[in-house]
Amino acid sequence: MITDGEWSCADICDKYGDDRDVSYLDSFPFRHFTPMRKFFGQIRTVSCLDDNSKVKEILATDGKGMILVVDGNASLRRALMGDLIADSAVENNWKGVVINGVIRDSAHIAELDTLGVLALGTNPRKTERRDLGSIDVPISFNGVTCRPNDWIYVDEDGLISSRKQL
Repeated sequence: MITDGEWSCADICDKYGDDRDVSYLDSFPFRHFTPMRKFFGQIRTVSCLDDNSKVKEILATDGKGMILVVDGNASLRRALMGDLIADSAVENNWKGVVINGVIRDSAHIAELDTLGVLALGTNPRKTERRDLGSIDVPISFNGVTCRPNDWIYVDEDGLISSRKQL
């Protein structure tokens, strides 16, 4: 079982290969925005498009060391997380946030050393909160499927989702 010690996504790929319970990101278009570039944990999910209401809602709850995976449909139009929401994630014990979309306030977020943050890029435009989106639903992007309570492993080389703890 993987612990906070030595592991890598490459090693996981070598060990688990084509295991049906493990899915690998087809490409790695994400950028790391914090010093924490290697993290893993159980998943919570949000599906939303250009509205970060549900992201804000869930990151305001106790994360218990979990990772929030957000499918923003790869939209680059509106930032799904900024400094205030990222600070809330830190205060509420989240270990990481992976956003298939963009963030803002990246200079502030870059100073957070206890939260891993991956996103496609940045955009200074905030969202209009309309309370749209879904929490804890299966999401898929770039060949990886994430379900609530699955596990995610992230490092500089990739992103792996697993139905079981590896």
